[in-house]
Amino acid sequence: MDRETQILPGTVDLLILKAVSLGPQHGYGVLLRIQQISGGALLVEQGALYPALFRLLRKGLLKAHWGVSENRRKAKFYELTAAGRKRMGAETEGWNRLAAGIATALQATAEEA
Repeated sequence: MDRETQILPGTVDLLILKAVSLGPQHGYGVLLRIQQISGGALLVEQGALYPALFRLLRKGLLKAHWGVSENRRKAKFYELTAAGRKRMGAETEGWNRLAAGIATALQATAEEA
């Protein structure tokens, strides 16, 4: 698991919104989807996932319904709301600006300083 990267505070919500935007998922499925879409580089701990899911539900960014998982077990499935899609878009733009700024700073040379 050397390829896994520690997730920065504040990014779990955005990763969850992105994972759920690709289709409804139950809690554990959200974890697996984040791992999948990050190429195995990101791992969200269950202790961080479930409080974040509850928080996103409370804010109206996700909605949930009960269904049956692929293991034939009762599970709560999460879906993105319109407000969640809007928030994901805004946070994605902000994250991309931050990442581009950091990348630019890390490429700076002594001659440019």
